[in-house]
Amino acid sequence: MNRIDRISAILIMLQTKRIIKAEEIARRFEISKRTVYRDIRALEEAGVPIGAEAGIGYYLTEGYHLPPVMFTKSEASSMLTAEKLVEKFTDQSIEKNFKSALDKIKSVLPLSEKDFLEVLTPHIAILQHDTASGFDFPNNFLSDIQQSLATKKVLKIDYYALYSDAVTEGRLIEPTGICYYGFAWHLIGYCRLREDYRDFRIDRIKNLTLTDEKFSSEKRMSLHEFLQGLYQSSNLEPVVVRFEKSIISFVEKPKYYYGYVDQKDLGNQVEMYFMTDSMEYMARWIIMHGSKADIVSPEKLKDVVRDLVKDLNMHYSRR
Repeated sequence: MNRIDRISAILIMLQTKRIIKAEEIARRFEISKRTVYRDIRALEEAGVPIGAEAGIGYYLTEGYHLPPVMFTKSEASSMLTAEKLVEKFTDQSIEKNFKSALDKIKSVLPLSEKDFLEVLTPHIAILQHDTASGFDFPNNFLSDIQQSLATKKVLKIDYYALYSDAVTEGRLIEPTGICYYGFAWHLIGYCRLREDYRDFRIDRIKNLTLTDEKFSSEKRMSLHEFLQGLYQSSNLEPVVVRFEKSIISFVEKPKYYYGYVDQKDLGNQVEMYFMTDSMEYMARWIIMHGSKADIVSPEKLKDVVRDLVKDLNMHYSRR
């Protein structure tokens, strides 16, 4: 990126937040803080009203706005891809708001970019595993939960628990954060009913109300702290398996069901790293790939595979 493009991008970035630190700008554009200072000075010399607070960051004087920004074809197509992801991986409230925002963005696009998106739209599809639980849930609460997180307001929910097959009404929650895993969005928060932190699948919330009661997060756990504690207290164990590349197409999609973490290319093999709470579950999957899969560790996983193969051999030997 040349300097003129970078300075323009910095100006756009300054409009995205109330205050932006020099470190953020340097990290975003992979430049030194000294270069950031020079670019900011160039904007000021061009008449852009930039304020600064020592040790805090830069900001645009209130009331200053850029004229509508023009988007490139690549930027426009990336927004289209984001729209497809939002349709599949968020709920109805976020999807509705995103479509409204995207319509405003599309309205300022040149005709050529609008035609470009029109042609591209039917050629992008996101396929997602169906996680329907068989129950009728509104699935439109993400926006209200985000509002609660930003304003520190208590949520009141009616929640269906799968393990008890029952709905608990009127649970007061001090939200800590939201995260996506296991093909669903989860609300993490302090539950006053249980007097402890709980993980609620958002697609199992039957009713949700954003109350007027404020809560203090000073004595509460952060989302990062909760997730770190969850990981450390779990019974997950590391597993390393090498798969021959000839079968990798059969491994790529289901690997996420088995606690996939990372992988390394070894030439003719791909070494994959997993975290699992069930060696037998992992062993039954590995057996499916026969000699094309090689367990590196742990040794007890090899023992489980041997026992399963021995049992299978005895089963068919009697027939």
